[in-house]
Amino acid sequence: MAGSAETALRETARKIAVFLDGKKADDVKILYVFKNTVIADYFIIATAQSPTHLKALCDETELFFAQNGDLVPLRKEESDSWSLIDYGSIIVHVFIPEARKNYKLEKLWADAEEIDFQKLPEERE
Repeated sequence: MAGSAETALRETARKIAVFLDGKKADDVKILYVFKNTVIADYFIIATAQSPTHLKALCDETELFFAQNGDLVPLRKEESDSWSLIDYGSIIVHVFIPEARKNYKLEKLWADAEEIDFQKLPEERE
């Protein structure tokens, strides 16, 4: 991936993670999966406290980034226990606790680099 494109994607992933964290999502993680799969460059994984919180997190994320970041999902999948927002190079997974334990994405993608979004510097324009 080219340097500036990679930096822009990483910054977008960081912004999404920070947004989810600010909306009280639990255990928000960014996995850099570029070297592990062709389906995306980044996975963002978060836990919602309830099905209602899950829906609110995903709806607010989609709305905020459509209005403020020009991000429109390619697709979205939803259930009462798990939701996915596919932004192409960035895929957001939000689970309720039981579903996150069941799907074990961190274990499935254990070879991916985990990025500490709270330590990433904010990119300046």
